[in-house]
Amino acid sequence: MFAVTGITGQVGAVVGAKLLERGLPFRAVMRNEEKAGSWRERGAEIAIAEMTDAAALAAGFADVEAVFLLIPPTFDPAPGFPQVKLVIEALKRALVKAAPRKVVCLSTIGAQAKEENLLTQLGLVEQALSELSMPVTFLRAWFMENSAWDVAAARDGVMPSFLQPLDKPVPMVAVRDVGTVAAEMLQEKWTGKRIVELEGPYRITPLQMAEAFSTVLSRPVRAEKIERDAWEGMFRSQGMQNPRPRMRMLDGFNEGWIEFEAGEAASLKGETTFKTAICALVDRS
Repeated sequence: MFAVTGITGQVGAVVGAKLLERGLPFRAVMRNEEKAGSWRERGAEIAIAEMTDAAALAAGFADVEAVFLLIPPTFDPAPGFPQVKLVIEALKRALVKAAPRKVVCLSTIGAQAKEENLLTQLGLVEQALSELSMPVTFLRAWFMENSAWDVAAARDGVMPSFLQPLDKPVPMVAVRDVGTVAAEMLQEKWTGKRIVELEGPYRITPLQMAEAFSTVLSRPVRAEKIERDAWEGMFRSQGMQNPRPRMRMLDGFNEGWIEFEAGEAASLKGETTFKTAICALVDRS
């Protein structure tokens, strides 16, 4: 038996589907009973738990071989990241009580970065869960599907880019590759703490992303740099209260200090191309 959090999201859904394909029983740990129907019909057990409810999480993680953890993202965190700290505390207490044999936790590229930024939240998760006694794997990735934000603008012929310069390659990986690798890792045996860094078959620049949109949309699409001095006003106009962490994350990509800890040569490579991922995004939009 396995426990899977984030089952109603993209990565968790792939993890659950891969386990079902192999006939492996699992318990979907979710926050909303209303979304349980399809997974229950497919044979999954269901446990309802908020990610800050240690007791409910412990019940969801009880008597399982391994737990897949996906921390709900907070894109506009308050200073000091109090939201994720509450989740971390609940998860630690739940995992200590339930004592699964191993844990696979979805993390992020740049979790090890010393400069505070939006991804620091998952750096805090890694630090805290590394203190647990059971084996833990941190699967670090950055999603191609973040480009879903660009689909509408690309249809109008422009792909605005915070990532710059426009010819700088960025490591990204498709959701389905992340979920597939995570499901495989749940079934593996290892000791201690390990970090696995996963990216796509090749790195891609914003210029090449625009080319991919052009191909998929069958119309010219050009990448256009968004000047940094416009970022804060843009983010605040979108309702963000604390845009600095997001801005520093983008700085980290652009300046090179958000990168895989072991570099490109040592990362695991997925199979899905950016163009294939974009096709799926466009079809859904």
